[in-house]
Amino acid sequence: MNAFAAVRAAGNIARLRDFVTEFARIVDRTPDERATIAGALLLAALVAHDDWLPEEFAQADPVRYRQYLLHCDSRERFSVVSFVWGPGQCTPVHDHRVWGMVGVLRGAELVEPYHRDGEGDLLPSGPTALLATGQVDTFGPAIGDIHRVANAHEDRTSISIHVYGANIGAVERATYDEAGRAKRFVSGYANTVLPNLWDRSAA
Repeated sequence: MNAFAAVRAAGNIARLRDFVTEFARIVDRTPDERATIAGALLLAALVAHDDWLPEEFAQADPVRYRQYLLHCDSRERFSVVSFVWGPGQCTPVHDHRVWGMVGVLRGAELVEPYHRDGEGDLLPSGPTALLATGQVDTFGPAIGDIHRVANAHEDRTSISIHVYGANIGAVERATYDEAGRAKRFVSGYANTVLPNLWDRSAA
C-alpha cells in the first residue's frame, strides 16, 4: 500500500466502527451462533471495500501468519481480527470452540475442513474450498469448527477479517497433528495497541 492509500485507509476507519456498532446490536439480540447469519452480511459489506484497514495491522511476517486484534467487545462477546498471510503461509489443523466468520479482504484463502467420526478420529470433511476476495465463510461448534487455512497465493500476501464469538486471543483451543492428537494453545495477538475507531474529530 502506498502512502496515499495508507492515509486514505486511516480516513475510512469509520467502516470498521460502523461494523462493530451494528454487529454489537446483532449480538444484543442473538448472543449465540445465530449471530453469524445476519453478521455475515455485515462482514461481506465490510470486506467489499479495501480502503479502511490501517497499514500497521496489515503487515506480514516472513515466518508465520499474523493475527492483529482490531476490536474486542467490552464484555468479550466478540472480537474482530485481521489475519495477514505471507506467501504460502498456513495454519495447522485447529479448532475454535466458539462461532466465527471469515471475510477475505485481499487475496484468497484455502480452507480445508475436518470433523470427528463416530470413533473420534479426525478426518477431512469434504474438499478444500477457495475463499476469494469479498467472500465470507462461517463456522462454529454446531456446524463444524475444525479446519486448516492457507494463503492461496505463493507469491503475495492475503488478508482476511475474522469475527469470533469471544476474545479469541484469550480462548484455550487446540491444534491437531496427523494422528488427531490435540495440543492446547492460546493464540494471543501480534499487536499491543488497537486502531482508534472512536475519534470523529477529523469529520
